[in-house]
Amino acid sequence: MQKFPTELFVTGTDTGIGKTVVSAMLTAGLNATYWKPVQSGLEGETDTRAVKRLTELPASHFKPETYRLSEPLSPHASAQIDGVTIDMSDFEIPDYSTNHLIIEGAGGVLVPMNDDSMMIDLMAQLNIPALVVARSELGTLNHTFLTLEALRKRHIPILGVIMNGPKNESNRKAIENYGNIDVLAEIKPMDEVNAQFLTKIFDKNF
Repeated sequence: MQKFPTELFVTGTDTGIGKTVVSAMLTAGLNATYWKPVQSGLEGETDTRAVKRLTELPASHFKPETYRLSEPLSPHASAQIDGVTIDMSDFEIPDYSTNHLIIEGAGGVLVPMNDDSMMIDLMAQLNIPALVVARSELGTLNHTFLTLEALRKRHIPILGVIMNGPKNESNRKAIENYGNIDVLAEIKPMDEVNAQFLTKIFDKNF
């Protein structure tokens, strides 16, 4: 039986895939600390504020973003608009006093950060396991397999896959078979689940 990692990087096969709500569920269920290294888009509710709202945890459970970029675009594009360059040496795992740290990426693994680096380079730099959030519906197989392949090429350990949306047994079996990975949970539409659900699933697997 695997041990649940102390630190975990939540990534996804696309933007708007459910990374923030999965991160909130894990943060609440594990009483963890949450960190979003790069926030692209400051109008409205940021991801950190969303996780605060969903978890209702105190401020001590949240670490400030290393980069806060104004536009809801790829980090490299939003940084260009803001007149800054994302420096990969600025990213270090923050100090935290809880038993777990949940890190949420921006977009997918091959989203550019600057002229030379992508999100996956940050993941490799931080050197912690990844959890992949994927859609359950049509189109998920290609995106999921490409994400898994990219992570494996960088030797980033993969905890498993969370499928978000209506249950799809065919896609689940295909991801497990062709992706050689465990689907740890199949989640209903995100507003129908509570913060303890994922950790109950993980308790069974780890």
